[in-house]
Amino acid sequence: MTAPVHPARNALAARLRAAGSVFAEDEADLLLEAGDGDPVRLRTLVQRRLAGEPLEVVLGWAAFDGHRVRVAAGVFVPRTRTTVVVEQAARRLQRYDRVVDLCCGVGAISVALLGRVGALDLVAADVDPDAADVAAENIGDRGIVVTGDLFAPLPDRFRGAVDVVAVNAPYVPTAEIALMPVEAREHERTVALDGGPDGLDLHRRIAAGAGEWLRPGGAVVIEVSEEQAATSAAAFAAAGFAVEVVHDDAVDGTCVVAVRPS
Repeated sequence: MTAPVHPARNALAARLRAAGSVFAEDEADLLLEAGDGDPVRLRTLVQRRLAGEPLEVVLGWAAFDGHRVRVAAGVFVPRTRTTVVVEQAARRLQRYDRVVDLCCGVGAISVALLGRVGALDLVAADVDPDAADVAAENIGDRGIVVTGDLFAPLPDRFRGAVDVVAVNAPYVPTAEIALMPVEAREHERTVALDGGPDGLDLHRRIAAGAGEWLRPGGAVVIEVSEEQAATSAAAFAAAGFAVEVVHDDAVDGTCVVAVRPS
């Protein structure tokens, strides 16, 4: 039997559609759920959404690989396309393996890998302390969250012993940030988006530094756009890695898999 439609749902969906929402009915359902029967709370949530705040920030969570992960204002909202990193990383992991979630944001990759693989020796790292705080909430006692620039804050016991470094580093070229959807360019910090002139500054730094942290046969799995993939792969190949580019049509996600020689 089909559940009854909330009486306010159609009107709310119409307002969201008029404001440009492509998934107005779905958004209306989520906002009504978050309003929890409180008309004042619902009105506040709807006003925030209509003012342009990302739906995930309004709700306080984002859906990612079957999980609800907490998000907060200003931090990077996980995208579905990043599940290509999760898929490729999970294929290379067993329970209790050593994993680094680099440029972790809210820790979505960590949460997904823990869900798929089980217990891991996991460290998540981000340069943004606010993102790291949210990641710590999402990961809880299932891993460690550290704050700092790329590999710098990792514990020394990880040096030369990491099975997988899973990464969604910023890869938007600086000049293209202004062309991003308003929800990203006005509500996510530049540090989570800006990849330098061609978008791949951090990819090159990770390629240069990852070998020191991976075990022989360990891998970096790093998200990239399809157009940038060959250049990113070349940076890892130049650093001595065996490289493969993987694209997942289902989520329109692309990653470079770079394996340290055994």
